[in-house]
Amino acid sequence: MKQGFYNILRGKFLVSDDSFKNWRVILFISVLALVMIGSSHSADKKVHEIARLTDEVKELRSALFDGRTQLMQLKMESSIVIKMKEKGIMPSETPPKKILVKSSQEK
Repeated sequence: MKQGFYNILRGKFLVSDDSFKNWRVILFISVLALVMIGSSHSADKKVHEIARLTDEVKELRSALFDGRTQLMQLKMESSIVIKMKEKGIMPSETPPKKILVKSSQEK
């Protein structure tokens, strides 16, 4: 057991007669390690991209609500009255009258 451990530390398994099998396994494991590293980097990129897009969605949603709020304020009757006073137009003091038109078919 002790001798086998020393042989591994010295690298005799790489230079012995049947070392070709060992080299194939080492190369296979190395290629798998490179594939795993590349895959993890790709996954990290996607996670960062998702986080960036999530922040962008939050900002755009906030801008949407700000726009809706401003639109609602502009559509309010009180704000329209104020803007029209600046131009010299005052609201009517008499309410509008409803005009009913009877068609000839209803008679």
